[in-house]
Amino acid sequence: MWAPMAGLSPRLALPAFAGATRLCLWRSGAAAAAAARWKGVPARSRRSLSGFPPKLAPREGLRDLPPGVPRSRLESKRYVLSPSLAETVARLLLRDDGCDLILEINPGPGILTRALLQSGARVIALESDKAFIPHLESLGKELGGKLHVLHTDFFKLDPRSFGVIKPVVNSKLLFQELGIETLSWSNGIPLKVVGIFPTKNEKKMIWKVLHDIYSCTSIYRYGRVQLNLFFNELESQRMMANPQNPNLYYALSVLWQVAYDVKLLHVEPWSSFDISSQSVQQEKPQSKESSEQQVQQNLCLIQLTPHKDLFSQQLTSVNYDVFFHMTKQCFLKRHGKLIDHLTSLSPIDAMDILKEMDQDKNIKIIDMYPSDFKCLFETIECSKDHTFKWLYDDFMEDVII
Repeated sequence: MWAPMAGLSPRLALPAFAGATRLCLWRSGAAAAAAARWKGVPARSRRSLSGFPPKLAPREGLRDLPPGVPRSRLESKRYVLSPSLAETVARLLLRDDGCDLILEINPGPGILTRALLQSGARVIALESDKAFIPHLESLGKELGGKLHVLHTDFFKLDPRSFGVIKPVVNSKLLFQELGIETLSWSNGIPLKVVGIFPTKNEKKMIWKVLHDIYSCTSIYRYGRVQLNLFFNELESQRMMANPQNPNLYYALSVLWQVAYDVKLLHVEPWSSFDISSQSVQQEKPQSKESSEQQVQQNLCLIQLTPHKDLFSQQLTSVNYDVFFHMTKQCFLKRHGKLIDHLTSLSPIDAMDILKEMDQDKNIKIIDMYPSDFKCLFETIECSKDHTFKWLYDDFMEDVII
């Protein structure tokens, strides 16, 4: 079984897929926005679901804010502002799994940072706002020096696009400076990342994360780095959707779940991240529209642990983009039959593919689980009777869905 290691090179491409050609991306329709009910979530992890209005909390965490930081600094981004939420996140992350190294994204006032340090974690804080750096550094000295603070933006590490991006940090140089050791893909987790996923350019950031893990680049050069990120409620439901949630099930659902073990750890109302809703005195009563919008803005802590068996002799960091394209193509007509899609995906006989997969000829795309899509890809890649495994069109537009 082939598995990626740090510093992969093109020579790792296997002869089994040397003849595979590249697909191009097809245009996709808009995703459905229907919400799905959470299932299997412990009651203790449900602070407030979308059917219940969030309870406004007092300004308990704001007493620790760094002096001189204007209010606009906090209102422009989301931060963990509730000490009780910070303690919950620290408890969820620091379980007995042998990894206490935490990379925290944009800690801001450091309320979660303090909880992590007090729980025994070693924390690397990547803060993109210079205004918080002195406060975080003093916090590290106060709590025993287990905090390393750097001025950089985690979501701008190793950019895939060209142009000037500030602050600029290369993950290889960063990890070398911090002395983070590489673990092979089959071993444990080298570090855990925690933070809030940005709403700005959200889709681009999602695709960057997926490209990074499937290509085994950026932070994934160092092993199966675990992500613990707060996403909005709807995006979280889409990430975990399957044929049992057809209205939320799309290509991204498949790509997330094939790459990661996706777990919902906690659901928290917007009030725990929004400074305006933590104020003791409300200057003006909230309008009905504003209140309803806030109710819908729960954030969900999603744990993304890369699968040990993500890569195989057929699906590798070299040909993963073909898997991306195949999955997107299938979901263009998500209610269509798989056998009808196969004629436009591959020159291999469709019935032969279904037979190898042990699938019924009437199965629909919407009825296939993420593991079925990986099986489909590997079945086509395994074919020894065809030099070219995939059909493609060089003139079709490359579009991100």
